[in-house]
Amino acid sequence: MINLLKYLVLPPTGNTLLALLGLLLIFRKWTRTGAALILAALSSLVLLSMPVVSHELIQPLEKYPPLSLETADQQQVIIVLGGGRSYSGKEFGWPDAPSEASISRLSYAAWLHRETGLPLLLTGGTKHGEELSEALLMQKMLVESFGVKARWLEERSRNTHENALFSAELLQVQNIDKVILISHAWHLARAVPAFESEGLETLPAPLQFSTPPPSGLISWIPRAYYLEKSTLALHEYMGRVVYSLINS
Repeated sequence: MINLLKYLVLPPTGNTLLALLGLLLIFRKWTRTGAALILAALSSLVLLSMPVVSHELIQPLEKYPPLSLETADQQQVIIVLGGGRSYSGKEFGWPDAPSEASISRLSYAAWLHRETGLPLLLTGGTKHGEELSEALLMQKMLVESFGVKARWLEERSRNTHENALFSAELLQVQNIDKVILISHAWHLARAVPAFESEGLETLPAPLQFSTPPPSGLISWIPRAYYLEKSTLALHEYMGRVVYSLINS
């Protein structure tokens, strides 16, 4: 239910539904209110597609600096959060494959593993009855593309909250409570508190920081790429509200 509400609220579906409501009100003779809703739907969609607006939304989420290898040596394990899947792994001969976001995290994890010698834990389950969990897909990618194998796979989780819950359960059996957490810079502002609430001393390892848009007129021209970035940012803000309610 929460996932359904998320998709209904976030762009572009939320904007579309708002515009349709405006049309309905116009047909019911609520002309001014309906027109106002249509204007709000269209203008917000345009604004969220602007590079400068997208950057201003996502940058405040990137609260953690790049990881220092000196502090990394004090931790016990590297946790890699699943970043979704591609529902076609034809190029690898697999039913599915890790998403581009997951592959970016795996690349960083393989490098960090070699730099520190710390073992890896991959976390991510299934959401729609897929054949392979995200964690298992990431393991296949690590082994076959990076020559690295994770020590633990957590395959039950469906979201960041469950990533933290089930990873903590797995590690507590091993008397491990100091972890490095790999994810995108915009995601860790929500993910780190989730892991800390499960009793894990969490050192964030962010990657792929956002960069300011180019100066001039081009930074104000709407583009689909930046609408996607804005949607990611809004999703994170919504997630932080939900998680604060869970932990309150």
